[in-house]
Amino acid sequence: MLTAAEQALLALLRENARASTAELARRLGVSRTTVQSRIERLEARGVIAGYGVRLSRDYEKGLVRAHVLLTVTPKLADRVVRGLRALPSVETLHSVSGNFDMIVIVESPSIGDLDALIDRIGAMEGVERTLSSIILSTRIDR
Repeated sequence: MLTAAEQALLALLRENARASTAELARRLGVSRTTVQSRIERLEARGVIAGYGVRLSRDYEKGLVRAHVLLTVTPKLADRVVRGLRALPSVETLHSVSGNFDMIVIVESPSIGDLDALIDRIGAMEGVERTLSSIILSTRIDR
């Protein structure tokens, strides 16, 4: 369970993981050493697993993103996961309950590239069926 102080720190890091400890401390109203020790504790506990890049909205406007729902052969699910992991256009992969087994979030530079990517995913051994939805806009992104 996270404390309120840890949750506040994580919220600031989600906004900007490159913020300095001095900036984080100023915004939280605590010392730099307090911020640094909280970050170290969160990393040691595995709450913070790493840091990444968040792309600008201007860059993302040029990408075509889609959710691709997959039905897979259960015995070949691991093979499908390995195949998807090898595709740089795959942003996220979720296992889900319901009519489909997985949801893949992909991004491509064009509709043509997206079409080829979805065909490639559908042709993977173990993929039985796909259903795709192109993301038109993002209304909330936390």
